[in-house]
Amino acid sequence: FDAAHKKTIPKIPMRIGIVTAPTGAAIKDILSTIKRRFPICETILFPALVQGENAASDIANKIDMAANYEIDTLIVGRGGGSIEDLWPFNEEIVARAIYHSKVPVISAVGHEIDYTISDFVSDLRAPTPTGAAEIAVPNMIDLVKHIEQLKIRLKESILKKVNYNKLYLDSLKNSYVIKTPMIMYENKKQKLDLIETKINTL
Repeated sequence: FDAAHKKTIPKIPMRIGIVTAPTGAAIKDILSTIKRRFPICETILFPALVQGENAASDIANKIDMAANYEIDTLIVGRGGGSIEDLWPFNEEIVARAIYHSKVPVISAVGHEIDYTISDFVSDLRAPTPTGAAEIAVPNMIDLVKHIEQLKIRLKESILKKVNYNKLYLDSLKNSYVIKTPMIMYENKKQKLDLIETKINTL
C-alpha cells in the first residue's frame, strides 16, 4: 500500500487496457467516456469474471496477461454490487497481481462509497469506472486549447528574439566604427607614428 511503490499514470496514453466483465454498465461507461474525451486512444478489453468463486484468479490472470501488450495504463474494476459481489477485489491473488504489474493500474471497483484492497494496492483509485476513464485520458478539447496556447507563446518568443536581434544588428550598422572604418586605420597609424618617433629619439 506504500505510496513509494505507486507508479505514475501517463498523462497522454495511446493504449489503455481494461480488465472487467465484457458485458454490463462498467465497460460501456469506460469505453464511452474514453471515446468522448480522447477518441484517438486505443482500448483493449481483457474480459474477466468479476464475481463468483473463480473471479479472483481470472482477474489476476488477465492483469498478468496485459503485461504482454504495449499498454500505457490498465483499468481494473467493475460496477457496483454487494460486498459479496465485490469480494474478488479483496483477494490476495488480485492484490499481488496489481502490485507486480509493470503497467500503472487504476482501480475502479463499485461506487464512490465502496473500498476494496485493490483500491489501496493500485497506483490510483477511481471512485467509479466512469471516473477511472476520466482519470486515464485527457480531455481532447482542453489538450487542443493548451497546444494553441503553446503555439501563441512560441510565436511571441520567436518574434521577440527576432526583434531583439534586429535592434542589435541596427546598432552595429549605425556604430561609429562601421560608418567610418578609416578611423580605425588612422588611430593605429597615429600610434605607430608615436612609437616610431620614440624609437628615433633613443
